[in-house]
Amino acid sequence: MPSPHLPAGPTREAARRRLRSLAGWELLNVPLQAWVWFQLVGLPPTVANLAGFGAFAALLVVGAAYWALKLRQLRRGEPRLPGRRHFVTARAALPILLAAVIIACAVAAVRTPGAQSYPGLAFGLFAALEYVNYFHVQLMHDNRADLRRLATVGLRRSHLARDLRATR
Repeated sequence: MPSPHLPAGPTREAARRRLRSLAGWELLNVPLQAWVWFQLVGLPPTVANLAGFGAFAALLVVGAAYWALKLRQLRRGEPRLPGRRHFVTARAALPILLAAVIIACAVAAVRTPGAQSYPGLAFGLFAALEYVNYFHVQLMHDNRADLRRLATVGLRRSHLARDLRATR
């Protein structure tokens, strides 16, 4: 099981900053993306588009909660991820929600193709990718270390998946 403690010195503060940044940006992206897509771009707020966006936003909130709780775990030296059981529940429930949203958006895309439905379907599919990224395999590679590991080792189990597995 990986150590729940942060390394000493400058590396510790860098890890804290990284976790705070990840949590903050995930949460900030909910209203930011809503504004970009529905105000700036002008997507119509149809049921399909809002459902897809809602699924996407829900996954961003899950991500923000994970990074914030991971930071808490590391700061306090806790052996288990705080809120672990909620993530276990989310891991089981979210695929059902995501499937329902994607199916509803796909039906809407067939019935009313175009801006009325395609963005909602895209949001739903992106939410499914976020689910995989958080609960199964790390898909996001946004720094040199991640990219180097991806190039040399390939995809790896996500941080949350490892936390849930390590504390069974």
